[in-house]
Amino acid sequence: MTIFNQNHQTIFKKSILLVVLMVSFFGFSQNKKEHSKFKVIAFYTAKNDQAHISFVHEANKYFPKLAAQNHFQYDSTSNWDNLNAKFLSKYQIVLFLDTRPEKKEQRDAFQKYMENGGGFIGFHFSAFALNDSSYPQDWNWYHNTFLGSGEYGSNTWKPTSAVLRVENQHPVTKNLPKTFSSAPNEWYRWSDDLTKNPDIEILLAIDESSFPLGTGPKAHEIWHSGYYPVVWTNKKYKMVYVNMGHNDIDYEGGTNKTLSYTFENKTQSQLILNALLWLGNSKKK
Repeated sequence: MTIFNQNHQTIFKKSILLVVLMVSFFGFSQNKKEHSKFKVIAFYTAKNDQAHISFVHEANKYFPKLAAQNHFQYDSTSNWDNLNAKFLSKYQIVLFLDTRPEKKEQRDAFQKYMENGGGFIGFHFSAFALNDSSYPQDWNWYHNTFLGSGEYGSNTWKPTSAVLRVENQHPVTKNLPKTFSSAPNEWYRWSDDLTKNPDIEILLAIDESSFPLGTGPKAHEIWHSGYYPVVWTNKKYKMVYVNMGHNDIDYEGGTNKTLSYTFENKTQSQLILNALLWLGNSKKK
């Protein structure tokens, strides 16, 4: 009877110890998970050009799912007045899904956010600037210093897939094939030569096998040669610009239905996830 009690006590003590260890491990895992979480805020307008509106709606459905799978928080807002120091202090990454801020106080707040180590991903039209348009080049720090691209030069048309080539090894290009086919997109050319900017590291460019790129109908909307960066980072900031973000739309048929979706391309989406994880988990500069 004594031996039975001793064995019973021994088993009971071991069970208690096992429970304590499991609770401790669970607590450690939860703390580790909470510690690795970061917050993303996406700004958008979604009022002009059905292709950009379609992309914004797609992004605002896609990113919450991606956030849940990868333990970060995704919020979005169309109120650009939220681009202020108090609001931005809650977030590690800012996304511009389609447009850019227009008010001076919004622009100043964003510049300070980036200079203080904030993270940023800009998509497609967020870099657009063209004098004598609704989006003139009137923000030198953003277009010339930060993005390095200057003004919009031209674009391909109709939206088509391109073969993209990895130009430099970087956390953003981790585990990507050397070349891959993108989702259909309207591709931009810029006034400034990014290859001559020492602060810019080009991550992806259009591969020569893509040419001719575009279908027209205008001749200048079809590219036959040239070097076109489509994803890059400015090494002085925690940022990535991604030229993708223009879904194909049935303009010709008059239905305005979405014909292609940016995030359905798995390789391209892996690049965007890489960028989010790199920015969200990296220390402030």
